[in-house]
Amino acid sequence: MSRCDTLVDIGRRQFLRGSAFVAAGAAATVGLPKEARAQAAMARVEYPSNRLANIADLKVNEPLDVAYPDNDAPGVLLKLGIPVEGGAGPDGDIVGFTTVCPHKGFPLAYDPDDRTLSCPGHYSRFDCEAGGQQIWGQATQNLPQYVLRVDEKGEIFAEGLDELLYGRLSNVL
Repeated sequence: MSRCDTLVDIGRRQFLRGSAFVAAGAAATVGLPKEARAQAAMARVEYPSNRLANIADLKVNEPLDVAYPDNDAPGVLLKLGIPVEGGAGPDGDIVGFTTVCPHKGFPLAYDPDDRTLSCPGHYSRFDCEAGGQQIWGQATQNLPQYVLRVDEKGEIFAEGLDELLYGRLSNVL
């Protein structure tokens, strides 16, 4: 019987030491006031609310170039024509994504035939109908999707992102 030399045997003491460290950290949060625990659990970046377009500006399955959360973050708005995950608007079919690949920062291109955003660098592909889920390639995260709101006049506002933008420690500068 052969033995795998790539396995790591940390040993009982090292395992228990690591477990105690994790338990101490968890116990430290228990002593915090309820409000502080809630803030720690819900720590998130405050995003600006930016108007991106109006529903009248969109055509089904044609990308509209936008930028969010700032001018250095290119993206697209899409009216897919069918209700989708994270979709906004009266039909639940409007979505927005960054157009910078989360793998190495290459610009993404929209393919209307299969409704994906594709990277020419390392061939990652992201499904726009499934919330920007990666379906192929080298990327290690899904495509950042905009949190959208549509008001009664049809104005489309972005109010956040669900993933970190490529090359940033924070999505908002």
